[in-house]
Amino acid sequence: MTSTQTQPTPRHALQGPVPKFRLRIADGDATVVGPGKIALLEAIAATGSITAAAKSLDMSYRHAWLLLDDLNRSLRTAAVDSAHGGARGGGSALTEEGRRLIAIYRRIEATAADACRADIQNLMGLLAR
Repeated sequence: MTSTQTQPTPRHALQGPVPKFRLRIADGDATVVGPGKIALLEAIAATGSITAAAKSLDMSYRHAWLLLDDLNRSLRTAAVDSAHGGARGGGSALTEEGRRLIAIYRRIEATAADACRADIQNLMGLLAR
């Protein structure tokens, strides 16, 4: 970038402050279900692969695998089914439980945002921006 060029303004800076709900289900200090695991499940649904999902979220395969292992151990039924490589290669897909988990999680987020809408507007009115 030359000295006469400027960097583009980040999109979030143009919009100003935006409320974000971050639901986490914790067991002690460990997050059993949270935004990172849900994002990983959504990425697996979109890509059909743990490797591609991890890459799309800028995380290592190992980190993604550990998150999924932890999540699957926490659920009654696994959220992801993985097929090992072979002539056709491997792949991963969400189970019905995984799809339900995403749907319920996103519905809770939407319900919380709707329930707090007036209070959020009042809070946002107190901000300088």
